Amino acid sequence: MTTPVTEDALDQLFLRARTHTKWLDREVPDALLRQAWDLARMGPTAANTLPARIVFVRSPEAKARLKPALAPGNVDKTMAAPATAIVAYDLDFIDLLPKTFPHVDARAWYAGNEPLIQETAFRNGSLQGAYLILALRSLGLDCGPMSGFDSATVDAAFFAGTRVKSNFLVNIGYGDPSVLHPRAPRLSFDETARIE
Repeated sequence: MTTPVTEDALDQLFLRARTHTKWLDREVPDALLRQAWDLARMGPTAANTLPARIVFVRSPEAKARLKPALAPGNVDKTMAAPATAIVAYDLDFIDLLPKTFPHVDARAWYAGNEPLIQETAFRNGSLQGAYLILALRSLGLDCGPMSGFDSATVDAAFFAGTRVKSNFLVNIGYGDPSVLHPRAPRLSFDETARIE
């Protein structure tokens, strides 16, 4: 783990990768989505809590359930995407800690502490969603992560009867580079970070 990745890899993951809103008419196989999740799930989370839950929305029926939750500006790009990942987090992640963190009783750290459960699930589920974006990009797919949806509608349509809560959406496919705007400016290190 001491060798930096290649410049091409950095370009694909960060420097030339873009947020896409228009999609080429090209299928994304289920196997590629599975492979992306198999990579993303290996990223670190606190005490291996692994609270992310992902629904890859692909079928016309599933898209029809998602559509009413979308902000008007997000409808067309989401309906046109070959797949949309609902990145969610499970507030019952603690029930799996005996499996995912078996060497101590980690469940006891969280049981009965709902604010800690909420904070841990949201933070680490968000991390896992970011890992998913990088995994998808690493496999040659483009992503369009977004907010702009009603989470209560999504939760009722996809997670009813559970303690799983939607966080953000990621449209997935092969983006159409012909409609990209120039990259928006990024803030510099000195504007956003410091070393102490």
